[in-house]
Amino acid sequence: MIFPASLAPILPLDRAFFARPPRRVARELLGKILVRDLEDLRLAARIVEVEAYLGENDPAAHAAAGITARNAILFGPPGYAYVYFIYGNHYCLNVSCEREGKAGSVLFRALEPLSGIAEMARARGIVLQTPRDLSKLTAGPGRLAQAFGITRAYDNGRDLTSPDSRLWIGQDGFLPRSIQITTRIGVKEAADQLLRYFLAENPFISGSNRLTRPKIPPRT
Repeated sequence: MIFPASLAPILPLDRAFFARPPRRVARELLGKILVRDLEDLRLAARIVEVEAYLGENDPAAHAAAGITARNAILFGPPGYAYVYFIYGNHYCLNVSCEREGKAGSVLFRALEPLSGIAEMARARGIVLQTPRDLSKLTAGPGRLAQAFGITRAYDNGRDLTSPDSRLWIGQDGFLPRSIQITTRIGVKEAADQLLRYFLAENPFISGSNRLTRPKIPPRT
């Protein structure tokens, strides 16, 4: 099999990139690269699907109830990893946004693998037989966290603007051609908000590429 690779240098994003409203950060994260540096190997994957969470004014956000020991990262400086465990079986990676003291975040929903693919497959327990199998590695928040070895104990609070942290976000000059926006997946609160962003027609996204809206109950 021939796998994709990122040939251009990857330069880290600075903190100012994340010190903005989640909607803007989410849109501009598309096409950027999530990097995990291991001892002798680099995992890299392009960000192709994300969701924005708007902080205390967003009932679907972890910050909606105010600052706690669990969600304190969301209220701290921008550009840090917020990792949580969900459904009792997988982790989800987010990055903090907004200025310090104001909560906001972006959830990573899907990535397009670029390098370190064999290690991602090993971490996922998958045997890659066809190029189509690549979508099984990082299409979905839990899958991408497992592929990158992301856990709350190991990665919560990591500085995603610093390559020294071993988990960081960079750019290689890639410019998205078309971005689509829909409602978020699997949320009951604020379900009508268009806060899911993804690269249109990308085969690695985790859900439908069509606009979805909440069902409106019939009048009685």
